[in-house]
Amino acid sequence: MAAPVTASYPKTRRIRFWFGDPVPMRRHFADNDIALSHVLAGASAVFPPGEEFFVRSVRRYADRISEPTLKKRVAGFIGQEVTHGLHHRELNEKLTEMGYRSKMVETIGRRAGKVEDFVDKQLPNMDRLKYARLTMLAATAALEHYTAVLAERLLESGELQAMVTDDEVRNLLYWHAIEELEHKSVAFDVYRAVGGPEWLRRAVMAVIWTATVPFATAGSWFSIAWSDPGGRRQPGRVVRETVGLIRGPLLNDGMILRLALYMKKGFHPDDLDTDALLDRWSVELFGADGTLVDHLK
Repeated sequence: MAAPVTASYPKTRRIRFWFGDPVPMRRHFADNDIALSHVLAGASAVFPPGEEFFVRSVRRYADRISEPTLKKRVAGFIGQEVTHGLHHRELNEKLTEMGYRSKMVETIGRRAGKVEDFVDKQLPNMDRLKYARLTMLAATAALEHYTAVLAERLLESGELQAMVTDDEVRNLLYWHAIEELEHKSVAFDVYRAVGGPEWLRRAVMAVIWTATVPFATAGSWFSIAWSDPGGRRQPGRVVRETVGLIRGPLLNDGMILRLALYMKKGFHPDDLDTDALLDRWSVELFGADGTLVDHLK
């Protein structure tokens, strides 16, 4: 049974981060783990163009959404995604200074976005390229579920939290995680509202579910080979750390099952109840004595 559409609205927080200030960031900023540091750097690099892709995919259907609550949730979703891209760009600038190729990944993503914008301008009729556009929305809904499950794992796993040893990067991930949980079902509900077919939703997630770990592994190894002389000199260590990452807390304790549930017929992201976790962390970060209150503008 699909969960009902939630009436809560994603909240856009004006926030700031100080990467490398006052404590300089280490080259391998995640527990001195070469593989994990490059995985996190790669994720941060793809977030800005990825968030822009998500916003375009949802905004494309904005005039087809008539339900007032969903329209407000879409506005909150867009506000949060734009802010996520902004602060990951700030981190990417710091990572680029440290030798990562983060800005190059952003540039590639930005060029792809310009192609999308050009096509939308030339073919404004949404019935043209109908399934291509629905596929992009289906991919957004699937990836939002994926990132929400990752966020849930981060917030519930002390072991995983301890692996992100740079305080400000960890703060960024905490903030990003709770907002992923706040808007986890918005793109999904837009997809349903505009009549996206169930078979396409499930097929797109099957591809993403199959490809993400191999893609992330290959991307991190390519990053190490291209930009990290210290990592290149220690291939055995990199392989061991990669295996440890795959077998470690990130992909265990039910995460793979939670991802796979998306391919179940009739699934809704709110079938996975994260309300208590979200409430606890909202207070932990942004309550009266929250650890990130001093980061709010």
